[in-house]
Amino acid sequence: MTTATISAVQTGHVGLNVTDLDRAVPFYARVFGFQVQAEGGNDERRWAFLGHDGRLVLTLWQQSETPFPASSAGLHHLSFQVGSIDEVRAAEAVLRELGAEFRYDGVVPHGEGMSSGGIFFTDPDGIRLEIYAPSGAETAAAPSGEAPTCGFF
Repeated sequence: MTTATISAVQTGHVGLNVTDLDRAVPFYARVFGFQVQAEGGNDERRWAFLGHDGRLVLTLWQQSETPFPASSAGLHHLSFQVGSIDEVRAAEAVLRELGAEFRYDGVVPHGEGMSSGGIFFTDPDGIRLEIYAPSGAETAAAPSGEAPTCGFF
């Protein structure tokens, strides 16, 4: 069996299917501060490229008819790391204004005794998302005991 020889791997952009681009773009722009870098298409096939500081982060493709079913194989959740727990809390406030659905109430650590943690929620199409910081969540209780907080939501 042959194995590819790759010296370094990192995630590039992530592409998500959405049902309504006119709803998804403002959601991601407001929550994450993404700017539209490019967009196009026609009535049947629309898309938008979103980024931060000139770097492409997320592509949205309007080609779905139903929300994302968490029970299907595929994307479990998409996680975004930010610089501080204060930034996580600021995003949480925006999400509450938008009426987002949260898995847990407020910031939670990634596991019992861990300092990293964040918020877990869904976008308007039911795609599971996380915004976390590497530290600052150690004072909150872990909601799942020994299981990773991000594992089963």
